[in-house]
Amino acid sequence: MKDKNRHLAADKIINIDEDLQVNLDHLKDEFGISSDLSIRIVNQHNNQNNIAIIHLDGIVDEQKVNDHILDPIIKICNRQLTIEPDQISTIMNNIILTKTSTIYSWDKLISSILSGNTIILIDKEKKAIVSNTQKLESRSISEPTSQTVIRGPKDSFNENISQNISLVRFRIQNKNLRVLSTKVGSVTKTDVMIMYIEGIADKAIVNEVYSRIKKIKIDRVLESNYIEELIQDNKKTILPQLINTERPDIVAGNLTEGRIAIFINGTPFVLICPVNFISFFHTPEDYYNNFYYSSLVRTLRVVTFIINLYASSLYLALTTHHQGLIPTTLLVSLMAQREKIPFPAVFEILLMEIAFEILREAGIRMPRAIGPAVSIVGALILGQAAVDAGFVSAAVVIIVATSAISSFTLPSTSTMNLARILRFLFLISSAFIGLLGVLLMTLTFLLHLSSLRSFGKPYFAPFAPLEIDGLKDSFIRTSYSSMEKEQEHLSSSKKSNDS
Repeated sequence: MKDKNRHLAADKIINIDEDLQVNLDHLKDEFGISSDLSIRIVNQHNNQNNIAIIHLDGIVDEQKVNDHILDPIIKICNRQLTIEPDQISTIMNNIILTKTSTIYSWDKLISSILSGNTIILIDKEKKAIVSNTQKLESRSISEPTSQTVIRGPKDSFNENISQNISLVRFRIQNKNLRVLSTKVGSVTKTDVMIMYIEGIADKAIVNEVYSRIKKIKIDRVLESNYIEELIQDNKKTILPQLINTERPDIVAGNLTEGRIAIFINGTPFVLICPVNFISFFHTPEDYYNNFYYSSLVRTLRVVTFIINLYASSLYLALTTHHQGLIPTTLLVSLMAQREKIPFPAVFEILLMEIAFEILREAGIRMPRAIGPAVSIVGALILGQAAVDAGFVSAAVVIIVATSAISSFTLPSTSTMNLARILRFLFLISSAFIGLLGVLLMTLTFLLHLSSLRSFGKPYFAPFAPLEIDGLKDSFIRTSYSSMEKEQEHLSSSKKSNDS
């Protein structure tokens, strides 16, 4: 017995020992002093502690354990039925559960316990029975909170990865829908699943995504961004390289276009890849409404993104470096407003930009009942008070407010955050060298867009490289009858796969 214990303590055990007490001692060593570890010993008719039922309290269905595992085993022992020579089969035949299996290794035993399964160890057996007794408690399916639904299905993902998978399978009832699973995080052991449609998604990209996730070395995964930052092509760029969404219809639509969805247990946000920059301006409502209206709204989003980037920087460049480009009447009005302002224009705009960012962040963090009221009323009062006090001019308040409001038209929070960062970069470059600084920042931004790739696919497609067919679903959306969605930048053609 002592030799066996020393063997277990060496941390080289890979298989379950035939001695039940050795297994229990090793199990207690693994979990330490953990009050939620439940070990129930059931005596056979010969009064030996031959059967142990093990699980973690709180993550198992206690009713299922008692009714379908514990009671049948106790009845066997009370009837003084022998469970030899085939002990495992006798126990499994009396357990009234659909999902039961046997395991031999300690790694699988520990993993099964942590997953909410119940383990049955039998003396003189080198394998254990695993019974699925998971208690799946999760938030009910509700409307999305971060992505407003105007027209379309109003269900959203929750923190349960199994339910999230089922919401997509409900929409895509296709035998070619595939799901690959793995675990990430040396401490959390978080379930991560990759979903794609066989024959539509590029198999090389699927393998690349799975390979990058398998290579992740991190101790915890608590949200999708842990995965997003570690698998994207360029880890230093501020541009989003994966779409995150809590809407099943968005995931289903992207899967049918050849993209890949990444589900992470414990978060309602699913990642989608590969993507291009223009896809962050698309919403499912673009395909649920008339294509004329959808094209108008989609173009409006792009225009407001441009306004968000350039409004403050162009105003600063014109009033500071290029007054000759402003019409005389307007210039006189602007200079009259700035007559009593004690600060330079760049400080004036930065002051208001930072104030609006503070109000925006306060509105998000405050309780929902008062958050919107505080942000809106605070902005009005702050802006008017700043003008009356002579800190800023009325024109600056208008420019900054227009820039801030335009960011709310963007459907993706990733794009919204990108615009907030870029706005300050454009503003600083404009303060130094005026319109030339704005032009240089624009060229830098476009060159950076063109240089990025998302899992090997051009990030700025269909504009760079130019794809004429891809333009049919970029800034505008043509009708279904005339739109032939090209998938070259998302998946390889069927012919090339066959060859």
